[in-house]
Amino acid sequence: MIALKTHSELEILEANAHLLAEILLEVALQAKPGVSTGELDRLAERRIRQARAEPAFKGYRGFPATLCASLNEEIVHGIPSPRRVLKDGDLLSLDLGLRREGYYADAAVTVGVGEVSPQAERLMRVTWEALRAAIHSAKIGRHVSDLSHAIEQTVRAGSFYVVREFVGHGIGRELHEEPQIPNFGPPGVGTVLREGMVLCPEPMVKADDRPVRLKEDGWTAVTASGAWAAHFEEMVAITADGPKVLTEWIGEELWRTRM
Repeated sequence: MIALKTHSELEILEANAHLLAEILLEVALQAKPGVSTGELDRLAERRIRQARAEPAFKGYRGFPATLCASLNEEIVHGIPSPRRVLKDGDLLSLDLGLRREGYYADAAVTVGVGEVSPQAERLMRVTWEALRAAIHSAKIGRHVSDLSHAIEQTVRAGSFYVVREFVGHGIGRELHEEPQIPNFGPPGVGTVLREGMVLCPEPMVKADDRPVRLKEDGWTAVTASGAWAAHFEEMVAITADGPKVLTEWIGEELWRTRM
């Protein structure tokens, strides 16, 4: 069942999303050579708790950290560690969530550490454009599959491949609510978008077309060939005036800030 949010619920969700975007941007800007993913995790947790919120991921189904920090060939759910020190040229995906006043916020960005290769830059750009295409499709009367189709078409046009094993989702009182939002599929089928829905589309994109595999830690999803991957996610509300990005286009803001 899809929960349509009331005006007061949307106000809380938007406030949470703004807070999350602020913290995620701060964490992403610290992703520099010589910094460990463990340090980024500690920063994220400290900032969330200072805001009188709770980390959404820590303890969720047993996940051991506040931040998902996925390096290079890692797609999602990378576990931060003081032993994982960033180096120039790395590609780092950061996924972060929080809970406050009974409601969740969730977003993800991918950043280049120092100077990255043109291929890595293109991978990030295509993934971000896929997210933008999905969000621009998020209008009343359209279908969830229209977002999925927009993601897949954008990624194919960029000569990359979508991750099929993980999906975007709705969000609210639960971190993962209906509907699921795959990163592929035909347009015009399935759930119709209605005012009051809040969604987290999250394209995960890779440079190979092989099935994803899971590392021995039971969490970290990686590409089968070692090809690199990228991941972006925003929170968007379906409104009468069109899609409203509650996380304020954190990915776009990150690019402007780093330039």
